[in-house]
Amino acid sequence: WKAPRPPKAWMEPLSTLQYGSECPQNLMGFSGQEDCLYLNVWSPSDQRGDRPVMFFIHGGGNHIGSADAGGLYDGQRFASKHGVVVVSIHYRLGPLGWFSHPSLSTGGEDEWSKKDDSGNYGTLDILAALEWVQANIENFGGDSGNVTIFGESAGGFDVLSMMVSPLAKGLYHKAIVQSGGIRLIPMNVAQNYRDEGEGHRMSARELTNNMLVKTGQAIDREDAKAVQQRMSDEQIRKFLKKQSAESIFLAQGLGDESRDDSNEESVVPDPFLLWGATDLMSPTILGDGYVLPENAQIRELLSDPERYNVTPVVLGSNRDEAKLFMMMDPHFTHRVLGVPVLTKNEDDYAVATDYGSLFWKADAVDELAMVLTQSQDEGVYAYRFDWDDLRSFITLDLPNLIGAAHALELPFVFGNLGLLDTALVLSDYESARELSDRMMSYWAEFAYSGSPGRGRQGDLVDWTAWTNDSSSPKLMLLDSSLSLGARMVSAMTTYESIAEQLAADDRFEDEARCRLARRMFDIDLSDRVCRADK
Repeated sequence: WKAPRPPKAWMEPLSTLQYGSECPQNLMGFSGQEDCLYLNVWSPSDQRGDRPVMFFIHGGGNHIGSADAGGLYDGQRFASKHGVVVVSIHYRLGPLGWFSHPSLSTGGEDEWSKKDDSGNYGTLDILAALEWVQANIENFGGDSGNVTIFGESAGGFDVLSMMVSPLAKGLYHKAIVQSGGIRLIPMNVAQNYRDEGEGHRMSARELTNNMLVKTGQAIDREDAKAVQQRMSDEQIRKFLKKQSAESIFLAQGLGDESRDDSNEESVVPDPFLLWGATDLMSPTILGDGYVLPENAQIRELLSDPERYNVTPVVLGSNRDEAKLFMMMDPHFTHRVLGVPVLTKNEDDYAVATDYGSLFWKADAVDELAMVLTQSQDEGVYAYRFDWDDLRSFITLDLPNLIGAAHALELPFVFGNLGLLDTALVLSDYESARELSDRMMSYWAEFAYSGSPGRGRQGDLVDWTAWTNDSSSPKLMLLDSSLSLGARMVSAMTTYESIAEQLAADDRFEDEARCRLARRMFDIDLSDRVCRADK
């Protein structure tokens, strides 16, 4: 729970042919090592020294994931095909990456103390990796004056965090946010007990409660709270520092009050559990006031060029984001050994995934693009990934179940279609490869010039900047030639347009419509939807 320090120098040649260990995490059992702050570099063979650098941040809710991911993020094809230097990184995850217990604070005013006290250790890992790139990437043929940061899902959140972090100024020059969106968590939410000061279910104090119970120093949560309140800061600090990485991660699983997955008669799941699932994980990306702004949210920050790092930016989402999160729910699929084999309640599935995906697009793309277009002169570009050319099996309609789900664009961005091909889910490999080549070309041209334009070879559909004019083309739809291919459209998805659609949607009972509106919108907009019920 300190900011990363510079690595110690070594005197002998260092073999760098394997990925470093992934950071500690708990997906289906604990894995990873604390010695995990490594990065990876792929360079064109000529190493000219002036290549654009593409710096990738992996996703996984800021709680799981790695730069390896079974070869999904391998940068070899991208680097060799388009002459860029690709960098990918590891950063600390979950409660090792973001954790702010008041007892850990040093109270110092120097730079290192402020970083150590921020609780944003994973964010600081990303900043340290960007600093490494500035100092070293020319040795790998890269141009330190032309760095594009890009990331998907939580990696997209982290790209946005770099855009609003004053410490990231000058460390990068362009940004691509894939399926992003961001919530800066206030420090009282990150620190306090859940029944005091709006504390999170997995705040630092609540995680400490769980650790006290797990180690036998308290009987239950209420007893642990009383024990913790009797402890001095020094006692709490010593207790926390004694815990293993595994025990800290496992503490997040205690007191899980989520719905029983074995309940086949459960109510229709809330599509915003894809945001709300963080209730079961410790909060990340903290508004501490030094590493990241305090008492502000992303649209407010991006509306003022003095409050964020102005650069060209691409914002994008996938048409069916929510399907990745909802497809495993037992309300929607029968599963054998955890694998979906047959769909059910398909009307419910359509409702849940429609609104989850629409909200993600508005929150991560359109609403931000509208603000950025007004606050900066640099280009703002947007896309939606629509590819769904999946093979159906005997009992499973994959195009409907998965569609253009969250994270499905990643093999196309890196050109690594082998995973999809090996899984026998591609209906047509050649059309998928064609789309992948186009996307890589657009991403690379953006890294070179700050505009995706017509791609590196200048032979693609012209990807023009976002405009707030409702009738003008503003969004690139990325699809294969088996459908309508890549094309610019004028469609816009906003909180307002979703609210209007929800108010008129006859698939909802009034109570369910109002409940969903309360989850999605602020009070004024949700009240309008709820009044429409009457």
